[in-house]
Amino acid sequence: MNNAVVLTNGLFKTADAKTAHGLIRGTERFNIIGVIDATDNAGNDAGELLDGQYRNIPILATLHDAITKFNKIDYLIIGVATVGGRLPLNMLGSITEAIQAGISIINGLHEFLNDKPNLVSLARQKNVTLIDVRKPKSREELHFWTGEIFKVTAPIIGVIGMDCTMGKRTTARLLTQACKSQDINADMIYTGQTGWLQGGKYGFIFDSTLNDFVSGELEHAICTCWKETNADIIFLEGQSALRNPSGPCGSELMISGNAKHVVLLFAPKRKYFDYEEHWGPIPTVESEIELIEKLGSKVIAVAIHTEDCSPEEAFALQAEYALKLKLPVLLPILEGVEQLIPVIKNLI
Repeated sequence: MNNAVVLTNGLFKTADAKTAHGLIRGTERFNIIGVIDATDNAGNDAGELLDGQYRNIPILATLHDAITKFNKIDYLIIGVATVGGRLPLNMLGSITEAIQAGISIINGLHEFLNDKPNLVSLARQKNVTLIDVRKPKSREELHFWTGEIFKVTAPIIGVIGMDCTMGKRTTARLLTQACKSQDINADMIYTGQTGWLQGGKYGFIFDSTLNDFVSGELEHAICTCWKETNADIIFLEGQSALRNPSGPCGSELMISGNAKHVVLLFAPKRKYFDYEEHWGPIPTVESEIELIEKLGSKVIAVAIHTEDCSPEEAFALQAEYALKLKLPVLLPILEGVEQLIPVIKNLI
């Protein structure tokens, strides 16, 4: 695999760095060797700072430090997903420095590097590549929904959250890995740029797809995956939330993607959508389960995003919601997702 460093420029400890966080937790596409962040984080291991697990991925203060430390860096990956997909201005210097050093750039934001003439010209001079992961497909590459999804006989599970940055992709990935460890032929459909960066083979970038073709691209990814892998079960990575006003999303997974089963993620201590009070309060878990059932799907488990919770609080909330909802309650980061394997085996 190609060596890559991830650029977060002071945002590592924020939710905006969820792309970096995903890459630190695992990727089959790159060998992540370092993270470029603020000086006060430099010297720490990125894994330990993220979730307490040492991963031998050092945090460095500058790109110059990384170039000095590592013999070979193939890619600089922009490791943030900002509101509106804008490129933080303070990253331009590091990006330019990387190009000058012969390092290619991978960008998952809506603001494309290939739209910046100065960077394009410099990249051409240095013979490096600028990859904009979110660049929309051409009309000729897009698929319209056909109904072929109803031929898929493997159970399809949507991993849906009650807000953005809930751990949907991480949970879907953990579920896929847990199934494989039990010799279950499972696969995951990615729907965001980080899923591709982590090595996902089947999927598409939901929020850069022309609206008329979202359902078709979802269907095409699922059907292609099922035909090529003969998967026993397929997990769909959700985006945003059913009732997040900035980008309501999720019904497509259940209706167009025929996900008749759902794992629902929520953060008990988060009160408002995207932490913005004027966007409105996040509804109750019970009401979200009811809404999902009205759309024709069944919640088979809930999973807790434990932000702002001590481990003791997280386990207490797990017990509380298991009693209240009469459903399996997962703590994906604290204890994994293996307790759902018997439920999955019954579905298969």
